[in-house]
Amino acid sequence: MKSIKAVVLDVDGVLTDGTVWWSANGDELKRFCFYDVTGIPLAKKVGIIIGLISGESSSSGMKIVDRFAEKLGITDVYKGCHDKASALNTFATKYNISLSMVCFMGDDINDLPALKIAGLSAAPANAHTAVRQQVDVVTQQRGGHGAVRELLDMLIANQQMD
Repeated sequence: MKSIKAVVLDVDGVLTDGTVWWSANGDELKRFCFYDVTGIPLAKKVGIIIGLISGESSSSGMKIVDRFAEKLGITDVYKGCHDKASALNTFATKYNISLSMVCFMGDDINDLPALKIAGLSAAPANAHTAVRQQVDVVTQQRGGHGAVRELLDMLIANQQMD
């Protein structure tokens, strides 16, 4: 964990609980956890680069991802992404770091290709069984309920060890 320089997160099911609310007039809402929201700046403060990869392709869903990223100062956002491994490679290349220095957290089978190439793979407690069986770290917390914060706290603690 000490060699991890960046964390890239799936959005739905990791930063959210995977629930989508639709109103009668078409508004889409997603729930984010403030433990996770607080953990991201703490990780950035110790030098961990944060990125987002989302398969979300609806315009309202992409706006929610954009708003979340803007609020937290996350500039590396890959939306409507169906090849998350390629996006993870692009991210690592941009920062001139090896994939072995990148942690990816995902929750569903579409995340498996990116999870397999990341130096550290992680999933929330409620991730799909196939994902939980193949990752390095499974958090005790569920997606959208502090799983990201739990992972980031582990990484921060390891970064600060001498």
